[in-house]
Order: sequence, then C-alpha cells, then structure tokens
Amino acid sequence: MSEPENGPKAEEEQGAVSAAGGDRDFLVVDDLHAGYGAVRVLHGVSLRVGEGEICAILGPNGAGKTTLLRALCGMVRGRGSVRLDGTTLSGRSPDTVARRGVAHVPEGRGTFMPLTVEENLRLGAYARRNRAEVQADLERVYGHFPVLKERVKQAAGSLSGGEQQMLAIGRALMSRPRVLLLDEPSLGLAPMVTRELFGIVRSINQEERTTVVVVEQNAHLALDIAGQAHVLESGRIVLSGSAGEIKADEQVAQSYLGYRI
Repeated sequence: MSEPENGPKAEEEQGAVSAAGGDRDFLVVDDLHAGYGAVRVLHGVSLRVGEGEICAILGPNGAGKTTLLRALCGMVRGRGSVRLDGTTLSGRSPDTVARRGVAHVPEGRGTFMPLTVEENLRLGAYARRNRAEVQADLERVYGHFPVLKERVKQAAGSLSGGEQQMLAIGRALMSRPRVLLLDEPSLGLAPMVTRELFGIVRSINQEERTTVVVVEQNAHLALDIAGQAHVLESGRIVLSGSAGEIKADEQVAQSYLGYRI
C-alpha cells in the first residue's frame, strides 16, 4: 500500500504500467482543490488512473468523493490540474469535458422519468450524427443490459431502481466515453441487484476497455472489481494502493471503510 499520491512511492510509479490498465498517465489529477463558493471540499488531491483500469474512490460520508467526480467532469470548478490522455480538462465546461470522452453518472441516476428507455438512451448520443453507429451502440447497450431492451418503450419512471441505474449507465455509454465516472451506483438497491450491476460494470471495463472511476459506499463490492483504490478523508487522499492491499488490511477496513475482515 502506498503513501498518499504525492508521496515518494507514488512519484516512482507515475510512469509505470498498471497490471490492470494501460499507462498510468491516462487520467492524471494533480493538486486539485475544489468546493462550493467559500467552502473548500478538496484539498490538494492527486491521483493517476491507467487506461482501461477500474479505480475505486472510498471514504466516509462528507469526505469529498462526489465533489471529486464533479470536479473531474467540469461541474465544479477548482484549482489544480486534470488531464485525460495529455489533454487538459481543467477549467472546461461539462459539455466540453463530455466531448473529450468523460461520462458522469451522478448519484441518484438522473434519468428523465417521463421519457422512454430508448429516448433516454438516445439522449446520451445527442452530440453524435452517424445514425448507423448510434443504432449499433443502442444494440451494444442492450447487450450489456438485456432488461432495457425488454422495456424499450416503457417510461423510465416505471422502471425499478436497479433498472433505472442500468439505464443511467447505458445512457452514459451512448456517448462512447473513454472514462466512466460512477457516483454511488448501489444507492438504494437490493444486494442481489447491486452484485449484478457491479458484474456488468466489470464486463464493460473488460470488453470495451473503458476506464472506470467509481465512488461507492459499499467498499467491499467496489474493491472486488477495482484494480486500485484511494481513500478520501476530509478532502484529502489518506491512503492509496492496490484494491487487494486495501481490502486485506484490517485496520484500514475498520478505520476507513466501515467493515471488519
């Protein structure tokens, strides 16, 4: 397990290639400070995620996890640097960040309840003009989430909570993202549904090499699918390491993640 990302070991590993992903300089966050008005939430967060890797962001309520994802997708402005495959995202609008390949699935799903499943999915491809490719990607999403094809003409508001979460992720995939940001995907879902959903996220990562950054209160499940993890506390990264290392550390589990090994 490493020191926080600005520590010596992190500096040595910046150029390393992840076993689960590509070059660790794919998504790079350096000294990120962000918040809301005069309230500072993030205090110098730095991390690196390899292309095709799953990274879990863990920590107690109020640690700044949601703010971190909002800063990565441009919803919250901050000070510091965010780069994706060498392109600077810092200071850009959410629309521009999305066009650069970052898709954000917010806490609470954010589906358009009166619209049908298909209409919600097509909204995810609003910036794309090639109809044949959009149709092919619809079928690709239905392949990941067969239940959505069964509900294609149903209003999103009539779906179960798990189906709505699948729809939210499917809509994000319609933009063909390079990075998928997931904020509390298990919120309000039954354990069986949550396990199914996380299995699908892992399949998407493995089959499409989509980089995933997931914020999740269910630390055990997040660590099961992640390659690396960072623990946030009071807006700072206090622990970084492989998911296996963090999951196996009993002191870490009890102090930061809320479970016993």
